[in-house]
Amino acid sequence: MIIRVRGYALPSGEYVDLYADGDRWTTDPVAGATLVGEGWLVPGLVDVHTHPGVEAPGAAPDPAMLRAHLRQHLEAGVTLIRSPGLPAEPPPWFGEEGPRVSYAGPWLAQHGQFIDGWGVRGEPGELPALAAKQAAAAAWVKVIADWKVGDPALSADVLTGIVREAHAAGARVAVHSQHAEGGAAAVAAGVDSLEHGMGLDPDLLPRMASQGTALTPTLATITESLRRRENEPDSQARTWYLSGARVHGALAVAAVEAGVRLLAGTDSLPHGGIVAEIRALVAAGVRPHDALAAASWSAREYLGLPGLEPGAPADAVVYDRDPRADLAALATPVAVVLRGRYLV
Repeated sequence: MIIRVRGYALPSGEYVDLYADGDRWTTDPVAGATLVGEGWLVPGLVDVHTHPGVEAPGAAPDPAMLRAHLRQHLEAGVTLIRSPGLPAEPPPWFGEEGPRVSYAGPWLAQHGQFIDGWGVRGEPGELPALAAKQAAAAAWVKVIADWKVGDPALSADVLTGIVREAHAAGARVAVHSQHAEGGAAAVAAGVDSLEHGMGLDPDLLPRMASQGTALTPTLATITESLRRRENEPDSQARTWYLSGARVHGALAVAAVEAGVRLLAGTDSLPHGGIVAEIRALVAAGVRPHDALAAASWSAREYLGLPGLEPGAPADAVVYDRDPRADLAALATPVAVVLRGRYLV
């Protein structure tokens, strides 16, 4: 079936009539095309921080579970994911039936940090060479800059070496940080994306903007964890978490205002929760247009894919009303198109 969609294409709002010529959009009419959706067109939703295929920390990937998780993403209108950290070496286990995928290999971490059973460990000085090896096999390298309260964070010098090796191999670097020290080191090193970023000094946001370091705040899952942590007994770990999580939404807002590229990622179960992340960003004070951009056209651009234009990959989600004006529309897409195929 040849797919056709038409309507107001975001972010510009220009009215377009698009036909899927295989896996590419064209404005040239195609005989026999089927109109599957009309209204407001979004160039596919994006989840830039998700780890499908596993549900228990440290578990090995399960192909059947992976397929189920990818279906959940598709049902939510997600046509592109980034998986920054895999529980196994880069797979052939992502298939054509799921969203487009960009990924990093197994997480890189210091000895004694991160989740048992996942990741590759090394001494700090060994991590740049490990990053070079991973960069030869994937578009991203994922690094754990800091972990538990009291753990030493990676230094800016080590992270700079990792960035240098990854960039030399044509890959980019995503860094997990939830402590001020790790976040500051990541920014100083010029990493490509800061994941979570809880505890980050807001004074570093202008530097992030100027050097192109994106922020993936994973706000919805941090907010949900905040509610649980508030009911825990007092501890050093609880104090650390509350101090960062309570201002994390304000950090996301400040990042947008500073010109930092904001990316929407869930890092949570069940999969397909990107709409909850968009809602969390808006609830924190991010404009709906910017929150949707973080989960669609801006994220796609960041990952190297254009939006709704001739020659672009034939992905789209169609809504019956402007989702920026009514976020409830995001829960009920009229149509989801991936690789020129009608899915929903």
